Amino acid sequence: MSQLIKLTPPLSDEDIEHLKIGDRVLITGKILTGRDSAHKRLFDLVQDGKPLPIEIKGQIIYYVGPAPAKPGKVIGSAGPTTSYRMDPYTPLLLKEGLKAMIGKGQRSPEVREAMKQYKAVYFAATGGAGALIARCIKSAKIIAYEDLGPEAIRELIVEDFPVIVANDIYGGDLYDEGIRKFQQV
Repeated sequence: MSQLIKLTPPLSDEDIEHLKIGDRVLITGKILTGRDSAHKRLFDLVQDGKPLPIEIKGQIIYYVGPAPAKPGKVIGSAGPTTSYRMDPYTPLLLKEGLKAMIGKGQRSPEVREAMKQYKAVYFAATGGAGALIARCIKSAKIIAYEDLGPEAIRELIVEDFPVIVANDIYGGDLYDEGIRKFQQV
């Protein structure tokens, strides 16, 4: 049975070891954003032995390209983007210490294996709920790759940001589990 867990980044191996697929999680604290263009740049820097413009050890990256903020708001709609576009870059970033990712959709076998190897998890956020998710974001500032516009890397301060563990370090996959349960009906 899933449980409700509260997490505050940066995350440790111990934080990750307690998580199982289906666990509901509320994140409070600093998380980063990034999509495929930013991931490619980070990947290239690591491959070239150059320093990253951000600290990723223990961090969570939310796959989002938020809409512009309306007057009086911190951020616009901030729903998750499809995660597989980051899959070519993810194993290397996990090796560098990234502990969690937030997005929607399944991850590749290579990413799931890297999560087990480097003790990281993948959280699913509810697609189509970008306006509701934005209410959990208390501040947002661009910290790298401003030229990428909505895909720039941002630092978000979030409060009770709701996610579900979709992949854990034990090889669990909530998407596969859901398909199995549906087929049994």
